[in-house]
Amino acid sequence: MRLFLVAVGQRQPAWADSAYEDFAKRFPPEMRLELKAVKAETRGSKTAEQLMAAEAQRIEAACPKGVRRVILDERGERRTSMQLAERMKLWMGDGRDVALIIGGPDGLSPALKATADETLRLSDLTLPHAFARVLLAEGLYRAWTVMTGHPYHRE
Repeated sequence: MRLFLVAVGQRQPAWADSAYEDFAKRFPPEMRLELKAVKAETRGSKTAEQLMAAEAQRIEAACPKGVRRVILDERGERRTSMQLAERMKLWMGDGRDVALIIGGPDGLSPALKATADETLRLSDLTLPHAFARVLLAEGLYRAWTVMTGHPYHRE
């Protein structure tokens, strides 16, 4: 199974890119984590709805056909590391790759949210997008280690 982290914003601080890559390279060949960064829409005089719609088109183009879509949203379901590990087992049993989608500064368009197979929340806090990528990569890696009995996670 492949995990695609589809995120709006191509330029992140060096620390975020480094931290993300550190976690992404830890995944085994049978469960790769791949970043698909899409360009944020130029702000200008556009409305938030127009910005989100343009970014949604880019996200759609970046998502491989047939993937399970997991939207990251502040109203999504809370999951512990153990619960995320159980969820990942279900994803593996489903046989589809998974796209985890992080929106831009204005969020995700309602139309794109409506295509979600599920919605996940990383935190009750509002997080900078660069940090959200790192936090998600670490959380997915931790869930994988729980599934495989790796000693990274301790209860």
